[in-house]
Amino acid sequence: MAIDTVERLLAALDPRHRDHVRGLPRAEQESLAATWEDELRRDTDLDTLSELSPAAAESEAAARVARRVLDRPHR
Repeated sequence: MAIDTVERLLAALDPRHRDHVRGLPRAEQESLAATWEDELRRDTDLDTLSELSPAAAESEAAARVARRVLDRPHR
């Protein structure tokens, strides 16, 4: 995966989640970036938002991934 995808994800995240992702191993960062791109591709609501504001769509998708993956309770 290209580094720019991880960097784009980092730019789209809020500061707390951005710091969390920066502290993860590179492979996990790339996995999260792939999950984020999947979220952007699959969600039709984000498609509509992307037409109005691509940055807002990227931020919303990043927030969804962060809530689903980063904020889940650890076992």
